[in-house]
Amino acid sequence: MSLFKIHSIEQAPAESRPLLTGAHQKFGFVPNLLSELAEAPATLEAYLTLNSIFDKTSLSPVERQIVLIVASIENDCTYCVAAHSIIAKNMVKADARIIDALREQNPIPDDKLQTLAQFTRSVVKNRGFIDEQALSEFNVAGYSNRHVLEVILGVTMKTLSNYANHVMETPLDDEFKAEEWSKDN
Repeated sequence: MSLFKIHSIEQAPAESRPLLTGAHQKFGFVPNLLSELAEAPATLEAYLTLNSIFDKTSLSPVERQIVLIVASIENDCTYCVAAHSIIAKNMVKADARIIDALREQNPIPDDKLQTLAQFTRSVVKNRGFIDEQALSEFNVAGYSNRHVLEVILGVTMKTLSNYANHVMETPLDDEFKAEEWSKDN
């Protein structure tokens, strides 16, 4: 049982309330992750700010979701895999075959996106120590050094939420249950 509280907007620390209100406006509800992060307003702000900055990268919305889902799978974050699967399919309108392949850890039916997924997986598994061959394959697929750093930004964002979810034992929101995931599936 988690020792972390799922804050309502009204009961959250004052500094977190406007951030939770913004999340409610964006999603139509406040995800449990954000409600629990509200305990530490600076952490909630950091996560939301990283998310906003990641949205400004040159990666497409589908590519960004691939980075976030792969990082979450590698960090075994059941909450974030489910949440980003819903976001990818319903908000970004990503091809469900791509998202399902990621979740099942099967090859993606698109070579460039498959290379992105492999590169992201390598960044997480190797803690950023990427060999020249992996960088070369990433570049040959059409990605630049800018994209390398943008993938690292996405991994950074997900590391924050993945680790927080592990510590907080964040319960999965009903809105994300259709894409519930575990590494054993």
